[in-house]
Amino acid sequence: MEQKFIPKSLAASKASGKVTWQTPSNIALVKYWGKKNPQLPENTSISFTLSNCHTTTTLTYGKRKDLRGTYDFKVVLDGKEQEDFKPKIETFFKRIEKYVPFLREYHFVIDTKNSFPHSSGIASSASGMSAIALCLMSIEKEININLTEEAFYKKASFLARLGSGSACRSVKGDIVVWGEHENIEGSSDLYGVPYVDGVAAVFKNYQDTILLIDKGEKQVSSTVGHNLMHGHPFAAQRFIQAQENINKIKDIFANSDVDKFIELVESEALTLHAMMMTSNPYFILMKPNTLQVINEVWAYRKKTGSKLCFTLDAGANVHLLYPESEKEPVQEFIKNKLSVYCKDQSYIHDCVGTGAKQLTI
Repeated sequence: MEQKFIPKSLAASKASGKVTWQTPSNIALVKYWGKKNPQLPENTSISFTLSNCHTTTTLTYGKRKDLRGTYDFKVVLDGKEQEDFKPKIETFFKRIEKYVPFLREYHFVIDTKNSFPHSSGIASSASGMSAIALCLMSIEKEININLTEEAFYKKASFLARLGSGSACRSVKGDIVVWGEHENIEGSSDLYGVPYVDGVAAVFKNYQDTILLIDKGEKQVSSTVGHNLMHGHPFAAQRFIQAQENINKIKDIFANSDVDKFIELVESEALTLHAMMMTSNPYFILMKPNTLQVINEVWAYRKKTGSKLCFTLDAGANVHLLYPESEKEPVQEFIKNKLSVYCKDQSYIHDCVGTGAKQLTI
């Protein structure tokens, strides 16, 4: 299947140019934890695409005079050159070169900005890698004008996955599935696909407020965490559970079952962290304030009958999910009660978005 992404002929024909994409982060509802080479998931995942948490990347490129040596690029984050990011981009380029054969023909400047703190548990690698993939696909589109829109986005998601697994879910769609599942037509381990089965209106504009409990680097990277699923005593059962939860969330989306949504999403979040705490070596990414927030959410829900719930990524921060109809009271609760648990009382209001978009700058 990967062979279809290798172009038959793709010699770089444009001397120079510049392209900009803004790509969103995403938050998984059914999590993937554990992967096989090359960047393939052990189980299917499904995510909400976000709107306000995004990366804007401008890729400037010019033909190289000297084609000897490896890739020629520099990375700029928020106006400052970042040597620390170069090894990850180089690894990404190595993985995708046979699918993007013009990589060595250009000098690239990757100028990127996040609308949220880097390494804050808002999947900056997902939005960042998908932005680069989309920029590269825009160059390919200049060369191959017959490339269809469907093929463009499918290959962008395929390339993004090779940079960061969850990045393939940041290309298209408000709800995205990644990983082959027998009950989702068109699903694939190679790229994310928009979820096109029935989704009730209540889930169409779901809100997500991210509480920034900890803005620092994670103690254990997601890559290391995924690798610890190899030989994990509960891995096989977890992968089965995730596949079953995809079936459950399909029914939840179709039937407006917000109570079941809460139950599934919170269980998935806690299961993710349970796998971390039972790996060898074990580790804990939640912070004391993460637990404080979870208990506050449960108490608020019991007291008010609210449909507010939480989910977690591989970090300390908390994503609070709630229907748009509860936006005003929930955001008041966050401001008055939960902000004290955040680093510098920082949080970001977001909602379900529609995917990446090309910008003219």
